[in-house]
Amino acid sequence: MRPAPFHSGEEALQLEAGVRDKMAAVGPRVIRDRMLPQHIELFEKLPTLFVGVLDAQGQPWASMVHGVPGFIEALGDHSLRITGKPLFGAPRFGLQPGSAVGLLGLEPHTRRRNRANGAIEQLLTDTWVVRIHQSFGNCPKYIHAREIVGRPERAPSKPRREGTKLSLKARQLIEASDTFFIASASGGQLAEQELGESAGAGVDISHRGGPVGFVRVVQGTSEDLLLVPDYPGNLMFNTLGNLLVWPRAGLLFVDWQTGDLLQLAASATLREATDAWSSLDAQRQLELRISEGWFHPAAIPLNWSPPKAPPQFSSQPSRER
Repeated sequence: MRPAPFHSGEEALQLEAGVRDKMAAVGPRVIRDRMLPQHIELFEKLPTLFVGVLDAQGQPWASMVHGVPGFIEALGDHSLRITGKPLFGAPRFGLQPGSAVGLLGLEPHTRRRNRANGAIEQLLTDTWVVRIHQSFGNCPKYIHAREIVGRPERAPSKPRREGTKLSLKARQLIEASDTFFIASASGGQLAEQELGESAGAGVDISHRGGPVGFVRVVQGTSEDLLLVPDYPGNLMFNTLGNLLVWPRAGLLFVDWQTGDLLQLAASATLREATDAWSSLDAQRQLELRISEGWFHPAAIPLNWSPPKAPPQFSSQPSRER
């Protein structure tokens, strides 16, 4: 049997939860170095893809790329070719050959999602190829179901920079969200050789869902803080394990009606859940201190239907603000 594909941060949280031995056995069966046929099938029919990368300072960033279904193409079971570039606010956030990358394919209306982490193998003007080092599926838990209902012609505006104090528009988007995406990494400098040889090394991007208002904005004098409940998951602790060893995160919020995107860079601290989250069975709380960000108006030319809450939240009211 292959060794467990987890690094020290993931294993520490598994040990704390009393599941380290269990996950050491489960991990090699569910996290593979190649894509299964059903994973390829999902990626190739998606109109969007969520992407996590590191910038030159080791800060993770989460982004999104869109296209006509088929813009993601499997080159065998170890590589994906993607036509179109993720949106970033400044040149230093761009893709680089050999750099680590995390991918998340999500089909909201079926609640299917697959993750594929690896390194950029080839980078051309309009396309890029990712060599997959880790591929695994995730359960449909906490995903709000949505369907594409329109493809409006939108003229994206120039992205606006966000500082440590969020703009009103950014705060409103966060507080109205039932979903966001979080990019994390096992370190700030990740060589391609390390990605293939070190257990669990790499960049990851994952989905987080909750009732509307589950992300709380705490406004400070000089900086804003986001408080996020961490609900029970798959016990692999990919995101939280990364944040334990490299406490930086990239966040992405999407306005599913207007196509606006909000990218944020943050430092992360993991704490015990407060009483405010007890009714939703949150076990931990993430504190995310904003360092910078970018607001992209009308960035995604897709309109989505109103969400259908997952079973975990269908009877839960939105958090009062």
